[in-house]
Amino acid sequence: MGSITPYETVKGRRYRARYRRPDHSETEKRGFTTMREAQLYLSMVTTSKSKGEYIDPSSSRVPVRMFADSWLKSKQPPMTKPSYYMTLERAWKNHVEPVWADREISSIRRSEVQDWVSDLASRKSRTVVIRSLGILAGILDVAIDDRRLASNPARHVRSLPRRGPGKRRVYLTHDQVATLAACSAYPTLVFTLAYTGLRWGEATGLRVRSVNRLRRRLVIEENAVMIGYEIHIGTPKTHEKRSVPYPERLTAMIEEACAGKGPEGLLFGDGVNHMRNSGEKGWFANAVRRAQEFDPSIPRITPHDLRHTAASLAISSGANAKAVQRMLGHASAAMTLDTYADLFEDDLDEVASRLNAAMPLVALPSAQRTRYVRPS
Repeated sequence: MGSITPYETVKGRRYRARYRRPDHSETEKRGFTTMREAQLYLSMVTTSKSKGEYIDPSSSRVPVRMFADSWLKSKQPPMTKPSYYMTLERAWKNHVEPVWADREISSIRRSEVQDWVSDLASRKSRTVVIRSLGILAGILDVAIDDRRLASNPARHVRSLPRRGPGKRRVYLTHDQVATLAACSAYPTLVFTLAYTGLRWGEATGLRVRSVNRLRRRLVIEENAVMIGYEIHIGTPKTHEKRSVPYPERLTAMIEEACAGKGPEGLLFGDGVNHMRNSGEKGWFANAVRRAQEFDPSIPRITPHDLRHTAASLAISSGANAKAVQRMLGHASAAMTLDTYADLFEDDLDEVASRLNAAMPLVALPSAQRTRYVRPS
């Protein structure tokens, strides 16, 4: 099992525990203040060796940054989306590296991680906190896989920032969409976003060959995402190709957008360069400002708000959750219901009305009414 011997220090008697590693080399751990502490440690070592779970303490005296590069490389495209990888890299450099990069992995305690999370939550959003904690936990998981750490102090942190109410969604009416489109330099794109629910990158990544004129479908198989100042072409967010219908009244506009372009030409814009949305100074923001002059009820919106508008208009027209899910490209109908639960409120009233119409009229005897329906 091992042996325990005392030794003297300026602070009093201490104990050392000597034992053999699984490779039969001898080592020791010093500094125990009581014989019992040393015995418990030896028992733990013996148990871990018998289970094949022994980790050499010396192998844990390495810094967090030793595993950071390996973890980040495992998240590089094509393993993840370029835009997502950029957020991970930024969170590592800004929030995780300054605090943890030079710490020995064996010295990190869960209480320290909790204090760090609490401090970060006082300055940053919940999303940033959860992402930063996930990065630290993922890096330490690599150390566990390398058998340099027995447990992960960044997992199962108890107190995390609560989810806030979130940004209030904006839904336009049919008339407001028409006004916005009329005030835009690209009305066809505005109508397409508002009536198909495409993400910005999905819409601007459409090519002429993506249009199925016979079935009035847009085939979504590319996503054009701006990262920094460059546009990266990849797969849609869910990595799955999908087909989205467009209203018949958009047919002539879509045909005009296709005119004079080859199959590989981009549907929107000049056919060669992907369209960009330049924020407050871009064409979309200018269109919103012009539209507000005609209709002050139009709120301040972004192109992504037209995706929410599409969901609202589809649901109000009677579309069920599964159809809306397929149109928007959500992973499941449950996700659609969770995201747009507020739009299905009227369905609850409809359910009550239908139940009321189907419910038979049952007259209870007066004695039962007295028994079961009592005044408070």
